[in-house]
Formats: sequence, C-alpha cells, structure tokens
Amino acid sequence: MGNADFERPHPVVIPPAKSFLHSLKSGLKETLLPDDPFRQFKNQSASKKFILGLQYFVPILEWAPRYTFSFFKADVIAGITIASLAVPQGISYANLANLPPVIGLYSSFVPPLVYAMLGSSRDLAVGTVAVPSLLISSMLGKVVNPHEDPKHYIQLALTATFFAGVFQSALGILRLGFIVDFLSHATIVGFMGGAATVVCLQQLKGILGLVHFTQGTDLISVMQSVFSQMHQWRWESGALGACFLFFLLLIRYFSKRKPCFFWINAMAPLTSVVLGSVLVYLTHAEKHGVQVIGHLKKGLNPPSVSELAFGSPHLMTAVKTGIIIGVIALAEGVAVGRSFAMFKNYHIDGNKEMIAFGMMNIAGSCTSCYLTTGPFSRTAVNFNAGCKTAVSNIVMATAVMITLLFLTPLFYYTPLVVLSSIITAAMLGLIDYEAAIHLWEVDKFDFFVCISAYVGVVFGSVEIGLVVAVTISLLRMLLFVARPRTFRLGNISNSMIYRSMDQYPTANSVPGVLILQIDAPIYFANANYLRERISRWICDEEDRLKSTGGPTLQYVILDMSAIGSIDTSGISMLEEVKKHTDRRGLKLVLANPRSEVIKKLEKTKFIETVGQEWIYLTVGEAVASCNFMLHTCKSKRASVQESDAQENV
Repeated sequence: MGNADFERPHPVVIPPAKSFLHSLKSGLKETLLPDDPFRQFKNQSASKKFILGLQYFVPILEWAPRYTFSFFKADVIAGITIASLAVPQGISYANLANLPPVIGLYSSFVPPLVYAMLGSSRDLAVGTVAVPSLLISSMLGKVVNPHEDPKHYIQLALTATFFAGVFQSALGILRLGFIVDFLSHATIVGFMGGAATVVCLQQLKGILGLVHFTQGTDLISVMQSVFSQMHQWRWESGALGACFLFFLLLIRYFSKRKPCFFWINAMAPLTSVVLGSVLVYLTHAEKHGVQVIGHLKKGLNPPSVSELAFGSPHLMTAVKTGIIIGVIALAEGVAVGRSFAMFKNYHIDGNKEMIAFGMMNIAGSCTSCYLTTGPFSRTAVNFNAGCKTAVSNIVMATAVMITLLFLTPLFYYTPLVVLSSIITAAMLGLIDYEAAIHLWEVDKFDFFVCISAYVGVVFGSVEIGLVVAVTISLLRMLLFVARPRTFRLGNISNSMIYRSMDQYPTANSVPGVLILQIDAPIYFANANYLRERISRWICDEEDRLKSTGGPTLQYVILDMSAIGSIDTSGISMLEEVKKHTDRRGLKLVLANPRSEVIKKLEKTKFIETVGQEWIYLTVGEAVASCNFMLHTCKSKRASVQESDAQENV
C-alpha cells in the first residue's frame, strides 16, 4: 500500500551531519553553559576581556564604580539593623553547634566581607544558620564529645567548614549547581520543618536549665532525656525562657501585622539579650540555676589554618559533614537570594553564588569561623531595611568587629535560656504548615515527600530525613522516566488540531486510525514498557472497533513531538513495534520526529524500514495521508466489486 499520490506539503528534513567534536562541544555547552557566560567576551579586546573577567569573578568591581552616597546611607542603616540581629544569632547558633559563642561572632565578621566582594546578590545577608549548626553538632558529636575534647571538636568543625567551602566552590566552578536542584521544594519544606522541630526540642535543654543532655536529635531521645531529668528542672530558667519566648513571638506577630515596624522585630533578639543580661546581673540569677555565657575572648578572628584536622582519624566524618552542610547551605542561600532578587527585578548567577559561598567558607575555616550562608530571617531584615548593595554586609561586619574588640565583656551575664528562646522563636517560623497544606491540595506525591522528610528528621535524624526525602524524590523522577505517559489523540472539531482524548473528551477519533503520543524521551529504562503499552493500545483499539462495528484499524500514528531524544534501546523498541504492526496488517506512521531523533533513525536505517513516505511533519498531515489512502482503497474495492458484478451479469 503506497501513498505516492498524496501530496506532502511539508516534508520532514534530516538535519545536516556534524562532526563528533562539534556535537560534543554543543552538547556540553547546552548542558553546562545554558546561560552562555562567555557571550560578553565576544568581539572584545584583550584588555577589555581581562577587565570583564575580573568583574565576572569579583562582582564588586562591576558595581562599585557606580556606587553613590545615597546608596551608602541606605546600606549603613540596613547594616546596623542586621548587625543587631547578627550578634545574638551568632552566639545562639554557635551554642546550638556546641561551639564557643565567640566563634559565632567570628563567623559574622570575615565571611560577610568575602561575600560582599564575590556575591552577586544585593540583598543577601550572610551569617550562621540553625540547620547546619544542628548537623555539625549531631554528626561530629557522634565521634567526638564537645565537652570532653572541645579542642578536637572545634578542629573538626572548622575542617567540615573547609570541605563545605571546597565542595561549594567546585560545584560553582564546574557549573554543576543542578545537583542542588535534587532538593525539591517539597523536600526542603519537609526537611526544614523537621529540622526546625528538632532544633526547638533541643532548646529544652537551655530553657529547663539541664546540664546533661542527649546527643541524639530524634524526638524519642530528646523526650527521654527531658523527662528522665525532671528532678533537675530549674523553674527559674523555665519561667525566664517562657517570658522571653512570649516576648519574641509577640513582637513578631506585631511586626507581621504592621510591616513598617519590621525593625522592632529585628531588634527584639538583641533587646532580649540586653534585658536578660541586666536581669541576671541585678538578681544574681546565675547563682540560682540560670546558666550564663561567661567570659568571651576579646579580639578579632585568630588564624586557624593550623587547626584544620587533616590528620585526624575522624577526617572522613568531617568530609561527610562538610558535604551535607554545604549542600543544605547552598540550597538555602541560593533560594533566598533568588527570591529577593525577584522582588527587585534583577538576576543572580547561581554558579557565582556557589563560588562566593565556597570562598567565604574556605576563608572562614582559616579564620576561626564555621559554616555560613544566607539565612532567610537576616536577609528579610536586610531587604526590609532598604539595603541597596552588598555593602550592608560590610557595615554589619564592621559592627561585629567593634563588638569583638570592645563589647564582648558585656555578654558575660547573658543567660543561655535567652539564646534558647531566640533560636526557638526563629525556628517556629520555619515550620511552614501552610506550604504543606498547599502541597496536599496540588500534588499528593509531593506532600508524601514532604511528610517523609519531616518524619525522617523528627523520628530519625537530620541525615536520615534528608536521605529519605531525596531518595523518594529520585524514585519519583525514575518512575516518570521509566513509566512515561502515553495518550490517545483525537481531532478537535472544525480544526486540524489533535489533542489527548482524556483531556478533551469531545475530541473525535479518526476511523481506522489510532493516534498515540509518547510524552517523554525513549531510553533503555522505558523502552520495554512503551513497547508493551503501544501493543495494548492497539489491542484495545481493535477490540473497541469490533464492539462498535466501526471500520477495522488500518494505521497507527506515533506523535513524536514530545520525544526529545532516543537511545539504541528506544530504536530497537520502534523496530519491534514496526514488526508487531506488520504482523497485524497495520501500517506504522511517524509524525514530527525531533532533530536528534530523526538523525538517529536515519543512521540506523529505520527510516528505510518504515519508508520515508510514512514520516510526516504534523499529525494533521499524517491523518490526511491515511484518510486519502483509506478512501483510495475503498474506491478501488468499490470499482472491483462493480466490475465483478457486471461480469456476472
């Protein structure tokens, strides 16, 4: 059966052959350089290329010449505002990581200066964050007790920070930031909510004034530790913690209702520290079970290159910890930076951000700092305070420097229970139940991923929750690849448009023609499934036509518009489908194969097997050709029957 008499208005064109090196180069460019960062260097002199290269890797050189005094005034106000938040948060999160409080202050001095030079976000405020702090405590605390061997523990924390920075920089330099994308939105919502819950539970130690506490982070271990020491609860500490927690939550509620008073919420943690310190000093509460920070060493960051524990027997634990906290810090920092960049309608380069995060953590590990990133709370305060550029980070670092040089003795009487209240108040804001409800309404599987991450963190550990969530997300992705959707297409009335009959029930099927669309690339993982699925579609269509008394099935059209690529297993699957249709007396027709697909089909001689005349640019043209052939055959049969009748007469 041929279709030579049918005029094909738009033949399918096979792309011209390209050399292997050209194909490899274009493929790598598409994969690793989708934004084409080298475009700006085209047609530029050598000196201009050098300047552009410096500006690309050190963004401050690009915007500094345009910096104005009005920008400086706005950045000074924003920097002082976030400094008031950075000091108590730095001390609090260092305490959460079981590190000396002064290291939290160190971490708000050097890293912000590095980011101000290398970062591409105007709004991101750099500092320590709760979840990586908790991870450092839980993962390193399993191999080294921070109270029994504090020096070795600090060395491992700095080493983990170093490897986190190396990993982050490597991802940015090699442009492999898409790895972070495996942390889906649902995963992050569940993971952050679970981690926030665990952090809040950990603060029961400080609020209740307990000295000994479990190293475990799961709910059961924490509850056992809390209730097995009921006789050691300090009501003074608990009352003080409840009062400050209520104060912080009340201020946050007020600031949300009145956004113009955001600065009150930003000042609340420092206000709590000051009030708590004064209260302890006046009442001598430290003698009645209220634990205080104690002496903080004055002075700027001491160098710590020699403290990096490359020869430690627990080096691999530090490396693993660094990679995990590095990924989480990247996911949070890049997401926060992009979110606030969207508000001001500018773009940040994710790979530049990774390099900036990596370099500031490498520099931080060499100057007695632990892991930093761009926390949402501090960045939101920076944004609301009207920052214009990353100079606000420099102002914040300057304020922290002044604190380190002159003000650290003032924190001697700061009660640990106030720090626990600050952390708890901050963490409650990370439990985004509204996002979880939204996931349930939109995508039940994403909700399942979210809850799995939450349960894994709360009842297992932070690492288990992260692994469970990522594993489920990857399994879902593999399921989509291995079990792609196939649709039966029908014609929209009075048009040449063909759409899924599930989505458009009023679409009309074409008599004698089965039109199928495969909604994914064809790989070895789904080739066998698609072969069986196409065979079942054919059987179901033949059964349907028999039951309705319609014309027999003659043609099977595969709409390949959604098949972006195909491998050799996929081509073998198409060959088997062709043999299957031939055995049933059907004709296989292809519609709109993409360039990569048609090139491979031509190289494997599959086009010759199918016949060039049975490959069409659109489904409409393929259907028109099939209808032409059906009517032609019908006319021929009618002519033969008429001539036979005349001969019989």
